[in-house]
Amino acid sequence: MIIMQVKEGENIERALKKFKRKYERTGVLKELRRRQYFTKPSIEKREKMAHAIYVEHTYRNEE
Repeated sequence: MIIMQVKEGENIERALKKFKRKYERTGVLKELRRRQYFTKPSIEKREKMAHAIYVEHTYRNEE
C-alpha cells in the first residue's frame, strides 16, 4: 500500500504527481501486466538468454 503524506496547503496537482511517480516506482502496473498471461518456463529462459546476448553485444560494441 502506498502512503502519501500531504502537507497542509499543498497543491493537489503536486500531490497527485508525487503519488503517480511513487506508484510507477513500485512496479505494480508492470507486474500486473506480466501476470495477465502465462509464459512457459522454456520461453522465459529463451527470452532471458536473448536479452543477455543483446546486453553482452552492446557492452562489447561500446569498448
